Amino acid sequence: MTGSSSVAGRESSKSADPALVALAVLIVATWLPAVVLGGVAGIFESGPSRPPLPILAALAVPLGIFGLAYALMPRFRDFVLSLDLRVLTAMQSWRVIGGMFVFLWAFDLRPALFAFPAGLGDVAVGVAAVFVLRAMIDEAPGWRRKVLLLNLGGLLDFVGAFATGILTSDSALGLLAGGKADQWASMGSMPLSLIPTFAVPMWIILHLISLLQLRELGRRAG
Repeated sequence: MTGSSSVAGRESSKSADPALVALAVLIVATWLPAVVLGGVAGIFESGPSRPPLPILAALAVPLGIFGLAYALMPRFRDFVLSLDLRVLTAMQSWRVIGGMFVFLWAFDLRPALFAFPAGLGDVAVGVAAVFVLRAMIDEAPGWRRKVLLLNLGGLLDFVGAFATGILTSDSALGLLAGGKADQWASMGSMPLSLIPTFAVPMWIILHLISLLQLRELGRRAG
């Protein structure tokens, strides 16, 4: 097991392509202000008679670009696989900030159907990330399985949060809002709009990178 963990350390510590590092920084530095301005302008609001297409697009476009770049650009693929898996895992610990949804529910700003699964799920993933990272650093038996479960659990949490968020939204798909959606803080307006338009796709990409690295490690071990 020590050998396989050492492989993980070597593969994750490869020198990243400086040009692609600069490009990644530029993309994030452009992406974040763009969604901030979009949120301020209200373009992520859908309205009660329309589906939440703006937020869905804000989620799907970054994931689509990442998937295409990984599939079609070997240089980008090498860059993705060179990132440190331990750092990727540590970044998931920031998911604990999702616990704020429970506080928003306490002030009647978000519905319980969304706040508890999304908030408690994020906290669980964030706390688990600390223990998984420790297992990786200590080269504990079964560390790969722990990383796998962490990332699959994190993705599953996002699926549930997005589904309940849409079903309780002030949109044509807010079937479980019960006519109260206009009383709650909208996920399409600032500052909450930053979560589905930036934080969620960013964390999903980190999950995908971790899973891709696990698959590559499995191939090389085989």
